[in-house]
Amino acid sequence: MAGIGFELRRMLRRNTLVSLVQAYAYAGVIGSGPWVFSIVGILLIGIFSASMVVPAFLVTQFQTSVTYLVASSLILTGIVQLAFTRFISDRLFEKRADLVLPNLHGLLLVVLLAASALGTLALFVVLPGLGLVYRLLMLAGFTLMCGVWVLTILLSGMKRYKVIVLLFGSAYVLVVVSALWMRPWGLEGLLAGFVLGNLYLLAGMWWLVVREFKPTLQIVAFDFVRRDMLYPSMMAVGLLYNLGIWADKFMFWYFPPTSQPIIGALRASLIYDIPVFLSYLSIIPGMAVFLVRIETDFVEFYDRFYDAVRGGGSLQYIESMRDEMVYSVQQGLGEIAKIQTLAVLVTFVAGPALLDLLGISRLYLPLLHVQVIGAGLQVGLMAILNVFFYLDERRTVLLLCVQFVVLNIVLTGGTLAFGAALYGYGFAVATLATLATGLAMLTRRLNRLEYRTFMLQ
Repeated sequence: MAGIGFELRRMLRRNTLVSLVQAYAYAGVIGSGPWVFSIVGILLIGIFSASMVVPAFLVTQFQTSVTYLVASSLILTGIVQLAFTRFISDRLFEKRADLVLPNLHGLLLVVLLAASALGTLALFVVLPGLGLVYRLLMLAGFTLMCGVWVLTILLSGMKRYKVIVLLFGSAYVLVVVSALWMRPWGLEGLLAGFVLGNLYLLAGMWWLVVREFKPTLQIVAFDFVRRDMLYPSMMAVGLLYNLGIWADKFMFWYFPPTSQPIIGALRASLIYDIPVFLSYLSIIPGMAVFLVRIETDFVEFYDRFYDAVRGGGSLQYIESMRDEMVYSVQQGLGEIAKIQTLAVLVTFVAGPALLDLLGISRLYLPLLHVQVIGAGLQVGLMAILNVFFYLDERRTVLLLCVQFVVLNIVLTGGTLAFGAALYGYGFAVATLATLATGLAMLTRRLNRLEYRTFMLQ
């Protein structure tokens, strides 16, 4: 489908400095907008609430509760996100757009029922003793967020990045306004505002999909669970990748020397969470480069290569397009490395002033430095995984995700046992090792691309 790639190419064709800046700024907003809006929205609720009516400890409880909702919903829906995107992609390639909406409804039904069951078990059995209203709001928020992630990944696969950003922006404006309006009700009021915003977000995304794929007589379908349409490797990848991202955070949250109880059995790690939050803001430039390079140069030559293969193009042309694909990957990874290196240097220089501005102790500085490097490496890893997905190398992605999860858990456990001097190195080294493995495997795959493409037919 027509997406961000066409708009970026149109900007870059002007071949001026202004158009170049415009393209990268646009890609940065589109690529990072949803989670930036989410983070800023939750922070604004905390800032305005803590300074007025709601006690500070209730704000901390709210932010911790939302963090757990985001983490748990991402891990759960990771099982279906990539597999369902591939299912939809295949149906569109077969010109069977009539199957999209019924199967989306079927998946949403399965996901929402599973989220409701697991959420009820966790909140009413595993986490007893909390208020009934609080638990009901947490259950509603968890269920809604699971639906939001399913629709987000579908709209991302359709390359509807702009509408995703607009929806997230308007939804979190609603979250902030409604939460501040209901803050006299304390923690439950803040959570109610969050739930209301996500309900609007879910409804808005569903309406966009319905408008794109006209409803048919069949309302619900479960073709995506048919054996010949399941993608077990992609289900495993989605679960493992999200688990790998959050594994070190959970370990710091539940390691007593680095955490403290917040509400019920939910814990947080102030020593780890703040540097992680700041480090992820530093990857916005890298995300912009990633989006520009993948959605313009690489995709363009990727399409030409496989069109030539399917259409009987000459061997010379096919090899030429393969070379251009390889060059675009090299250029993209090189630019990501340069921009993230710059972000690391800026953080190293401006880190002390930034922490002073936020009222945070400079003792966090070494951990911030490590986390910024780790976040930058994660952008490179994400770019490599994305290229492997384009090449349909699902087993390779699965192996990389297994390595990422295992190394993150083992190395983070080692750093927790060793002491504060190595905090953060577990995630950074695990990401670096997985990135290095991915680069070696990608080099080999691209060198044998024509052979593998023809022999797989």
